[in-house]
Amino acid sequence: MQVESPATGATPEADLAFQAEILQQVSRTYALTIPRLPPGLREVIANAYLLCRIADTIEDEPLLDFARKEILLRRFTDALSGRADADAFAAKLSRLLSNGTSGSERKLAANTGRIVRITRGFSPARRRAIERCLGIMAQGMVEYQRKGAGEGLRDMAELDRYSYCVAGVVAEMLAELFCEHSPATAAARGNLMALAPVYGQGLQLTNILKDIWSDLDKGICWLPREPFLNKGFKLAELRPADNGPDFDAGFDELVAAARQHLRQGLNFILLIPRRERGIRRHLLLTLGMAAMTLRRIQLAKDFRAGRDFFQPKRAAPAFAAAIDLLAQSNLLLRGLFRVLLRNE
Repeated sequence: MQVESPATGATPEADLAFQAEILQQVSRTYALTIPRLPPGLREVIANAYLLCRIADTIEDEPLLDFARKEILLRRFTDALSGRADADAFAAKLSRLLSNGTSGSERKLAANTGRIVRITRGFSPARRRAIERCLGIMAQGMVEYQRKGAGEGLRDMAELDRYSYCVAGVVAEMLAELFCEHSPATAAARGNLMALAPVYGQGLQLTNILKDIWSDLDKGICWLPREPFLNKGFKLAELRPADNGPDFDAGFDELVAAARQHLRQGLNFILLIPRRERGIRRHLLLTLGMAAMTLRRIQLAKDFRAGRDFFQPKRAAPAFAAAIDLLAQSNLLLRGLFRVLLRNE
């Protein structure tokens, strides 16, 4: 597949148009949630998300070894901070990505310079929040690349640390950007920053559970060994088949942990003032889709035997409509998520 090369001498307007276009191609979820943010903020969050996606692309590329991924992640953060040329980095990364990376992600990587140019047009406060997030994320990816291979992470504490590096820190960045955008939101900054990591970790743990079989097929496991060993199951023996009651018991413990994280994630969102309806809608829709995924994981009988599932296509638009109606009512939102996150 031919990958589109960066536009030479593109205008800021053309870069923003490319950013909006590529977001639609690399993420169905965030293509749905980011447009719900208020103008002036949605472009910043879209930019930050795409930068995170470039880091994910490096982490997930199947033909790159650990050492090469480490070098690329460090050069990416150098390009973001202005210590290296972003277009030169994009050209190098583009040459190293294989067909094991999707065409849309390769297109994004080839145009890293355009995304970074948009970042550099933001205020210093916004750039600091984004650069801090990507710095911690890249460092965490480097640290955990080897640990995710084979037999999983050590314990729940290590899982929490990994989830913080790749998702909790993203939620902290969002909180910083929301506070910078809205003085009313900034009034709750201390509590927002305290709960932000839990919100992100809940989303990440749900994704880890959803992707266990596709990850296993790649020789990757992000599950923690401890809960399974305590039940008598070794993750080294995990197979896409019926792994028995000991595996199910450890898996149930992780589902319960994810559920608790998502409940705390709702508390994070409800700290956002009701007047900031767009921010609330963005966060609630993201949290709600994670809650529906976790519910499907819990209820799908074939999932634990190694058969993946797909969310019905109609679920996201229907849930988005519900969130649009309920976004300003804390009472009704708590009721909705109580149903979504109930223990069956």
